[in-house]
Amino acid sequence: MVHDPALEANEHAEHAQHAAHEHDPFISRVAITVAVLAVLAAVSGSLETVEGGRALGASSEAGLKQDQATDAWDEFQADSLKKNIYTIAADAGGPHAGAYSKEAKSRGDKQTKDRNHAAHDEAERDVLMAESRLHEGRHHWLTGSATLFEIGIAMCTVAIITRRHWLWGAAMLFAVGGLALLAVTYIPGVGV
Repeated sequence: MVHDPALEANEHAEHAQHAAHEHDPFISRVAITVAVLAVLAAVSGSLETVEGGRALGASSEAGLKQDQATDAWDEFQADSLKKNIYTIAADAGGPHAGAYSKEAKSRGDKQTKDRNHAAHDEAERDVLMAESRLHEGRHHWLTGSATLFEIGIAMCTVAIITRRHWLWGAAMLFAVGGLALLAVTYIPGVGV
C-alpha cells in the first residue's frame, strides 16, 4: 500500500465535513480538529519525503566525490612510482640523466597536484556526508511528527464515534507533540 499524505488528508477532511453535518458542537470541533491534523500530517509527510530525498542525493554525491578522491590518490601513487624510477635512472647517469631528472621533478610536481585534488575531493565528501546526516535526522523527526498527527486523527475518529471528550483531549496532546517535533526538526542544533 502506497502512503500518500495528500490523499489521506483529503479523505480525513471529507470525513470531518460529513461529521460536521450532524450539528453537534462537540462533533463539529472534533471534525475541525481532524481536518487540521490531516493537513499537518500531510505537511509533515511531504517534508519527510523531501528530506529523505535530500539525504539520498547528498549521500550519492558523497560517494562520487570519494570515487574521485580514490582516483586522485591512485594517480598520486602511480606518479610516485614513476618519479622513483626516473630518479633511479637519473642517478645511474648516462646520456639521458638530465631528461630523467627533469621527468622525476615533473612527476613530483604532479604528485602535489594529485594530493591537493584528492584532499579537496575528500573535504567535499565530508561536507556532503554531513549534509546527508542532517537531512536523514530531519527525516526521522518528521516521521515522528507525521505519526503523532495520524495517531491524533485516529483518536479524534474514535472520539466522534464514542462521543468521549477525553479522547479528543488526548488527540490534542498528540497534535501538540507532532507540532513540537515539526518545530524542533528545523531548529539548528536542537532537532538534529
